[in-house]
Amino acid sequence: MAGGLFALGVIAPGPAAAPLPRAAQADGSVAPEAREPRPPQLPADFQGTGRYIVRDLGIDVPFSWQGRDGNSQMIAGGPEYPIWFTNLIYENTLYTLTYRWPNIPLFPPRACSKVPGFFNRQIFNDKLKTARYVGPEILQGDPDRHVDHWRVGVVGGSTVPGEFFRFPIALGDIYVDQRDPSRWWQVLQFGLQNLFDPELDEWFTMDTFDHRPGEVTLPDR
Repeated sequence: MAGGLFALGVIAPGPAAAPLPRAAQADGSVAPEAREPRPPQLPADFQGTGRYIVRDLGIDVPFSWQGRDGNSQMIAGGPEYPIWFTNLIYENTLYTLTYRWPNIPLFPPRACSKVPGFFNRQIFNDKLKTARYVGPEILQGDPDRHVDHWRVGVVGGSTVPGEFFRFPIALGDIYVDQRDPSRWWQVLQFGLQNLFDPELDEWFTMDTFDHRPGEVTLPDR
């Protein structure tokens, strides 16, 4: 599945991260714990545009992400680009359709894949509540963006600390506006959800993101 950020929410969330330790002062007292910002959340209505990047394949294409009434749709590339795919959360179901990708035959046309199971924005946001806070950062650009960096993922194997077998399935680094965690500016993702990419490593950056209702259209195939 190309561009599978939503795959992070399909698998049941793991335990919440442990609280960050409080800093000790020189006199031995404990400083008040800084309030952790709110984790990322996907709004019900939004429109965003940016770029979708697969660096190991030399791919950098237009990207849009839109939501309306809780449904949402990502579109990367297009018929004139080396990649073209769409992912949707639509009426409690996750869909993905890859129109074009290097070494993926164009004919016969691929059907839109319906991922088994019940999935919606609420489930995705519940998974985001388990994200770990990395810290405040600045994404350099025009303009510079002050963001909070979060890490969310799915890990297979034991959930018990210590010397137990475990392995990463999907990992995502999410950068949201410090003043509004429902405004997304960048996502770096690694894992099996990026199965068509040899490095399993893709990301997108947003140039615009606002809370106007967007357009969400289920493909006719």
